[in-house]
Amino acid sequence: MITLCKTCGTSYETAGSHPEHCKICEDERQYVPVAGQQWVEPDALLATHTNKWKQHEKNLFSLLAVPSFAINQRAFILRTPEGNIMWDCIATLDDATKTLISSLGGLNAIAISHPHYYTTMQDWAEEFDAPIYLHASDREWIMRDSPHITLWEGDSLKLTGDVTLIRLGGHFAGGSVLHWEQGEGILLSGDILQVTPGADGVSFMWSYPNMLPLSAATVSDMTQRLSGVKFMKLYGAFEGKDITGRADEIVRRSGETYIRCLR
Repeated sequence: MITLCKTCGTSYETAGSHPEHCKICEDERQYVPVAGQQWVEPDALLATHTNKWKQHEKNLFSLLAVPSFAINQRAFILRTPEGNIMWDCIATLDDATKTLISSLGGLNAIAISHPHYYTTMQDWAEEFDAPIYLHASDREWIMRDSPHITLWEGDSLKLTGDVTLIRLGGHFAGGSVLHWEQGEGILLSGDILQVTPGADGVSFMWSYPNMLPLSAATVSDMTQRLSGVKFMKLYGAFEGKDITGRADEIVRRSGETYIRCLR
């Protein structure tokens, strides 16, 4: 039986009853609700939720569960000459989404920024026969195995000629962003870089719900890893969290501000 944590969306395979604990939520970067851990089966979730689509660029789409479910991050579909790539993952794989993605040419790869967004990645990979690229540093947070999972190591991985995964760390040891050399450059950041409400800055946190910061040294290392990467646009994990100009400069300046506040 497959069951999903209602708080983070992570899927578990069980022998017939719900797990007693969600390892993802019990970690200090997430949380267990005051009312306790709750679970939902995939069919029950799809009976009440569907996915909303939005086109951001000619070849960039996002999809988001409605109404809100779990962390409520969005996923992205990039259309590249070498095949379609899904960035990050959401729990709701409904029939309409299967049809739409198939009509776009399916998926050649799935890449995920960090464990909070693993959700039902195994089901997406099975449906579209696509490899899932996860950083090896986060292997302990994989709650369901899949033959489609590929663990990558190091600080970067080329998925296509113009799409590269970059490990920044921070929120998780393997926390990664996706750089797409499309136009003047696009960065898909998950919440490894969290876009601020005014869309004129980003923040860096070890735990967002528990408001636990990263060290100045860690933030300095993260921004240094991006220092030679050109991107004018940045799309974050959540709806409306988009920076549509001078994004690389904004990330650099935000890092400097963060470090200055800590010191």
